Amino acid sequence: MQKIDQVIRLLVVDAIRETWGDPPGEEQVQIQKTRREFIGDFTVVVFPLLRYSKLSPEETGKVLGKYLLAHSDLLSDFNVIKGFLNLVVSQKYWKDFLDSDLRVVSFGTVTIDGESPLVMIEYSSPNTNKPLHLGHIRNNLLGHSISLILEATGNEVRKVNLVNDRGIHICKSMLAWKKEGKGEDPESSGKKGDHLVGDYYVRYDQMYKSQVQELVDQGVRKAEAEAGAPILQEAREMLRKWEAEDPEVRSLWNTMNGWVYKGFEST
Repeated sequence: MQKIDQVIRLLVVDAIRETWGDPPGEEQVQIQKTRREFIGDFTVVVFPLLRYSKLSPEETGKVLGKYLLAHSDLLSDFNVIKGFLNLVVSQKYWKDFLDSDLRVVSFGTVTIDGESPLVMIEYSSPNTNKPLHLGHIRNNLLGHSISLILEATGNEVRKVNLVNDRGIHICKSMLAWKKEGKGEDPESSGKKGDHLVGDYYVRYDQMYKSQVQELVDQGVRKAEAEAGAPILQEAREMLRKWEAEDPEVRSLWNTMNGWVYKGFEST
């Protein structure tokens, strides 16, 4: 189905040819969407066409509007505001549009080529200290949907998932396991690896809060207690060792991350 703006452009050229004799090139006919405060769907900018009509902008717009309505059932009304001819598209056009173009699967999509913008979408980038949850599903659905929308609008999309498998939050679950795990693993516990590691992350938080409360009970201000809890200092020290590539810390990190990755795959 021919685009309505192209139909209007050709009608304007025909109107000028038949009314004033010397038609403009199609590229000289400027068409834009009608501004919200005015009635109409598309607007023809009349000013560049005055050289052909030798009339005022208002008169030129009226002549063109009457011609367009008389020669096309795709337009139902018009109005002229100074040098702008506002056109109302008929219900017939929208019905035909819905019956044809919208049935095409590729309608509205832009072909990707070598000049297409490159866009990276990162999602959902889970942490390896707890299981996947509904928030990750939400982010996966949003990320994938946004990727499809960007691809449909002509962008070359790269989807990236950067797993957050290092940092202080990872060391917290590692430290809790080291203190209380007693060699427990997914097989011996009967738990998925990500759930098992998540349990130790929760256990760390319990130990941390207990130590903070003990310090507060001893008269330490809460902010100082939260910053100075012994288990937090141990976690920070473990992170420093990880950064220094300490073999023991790196081995535990690889082991527990492996449990989580296997759990993620199962999920």
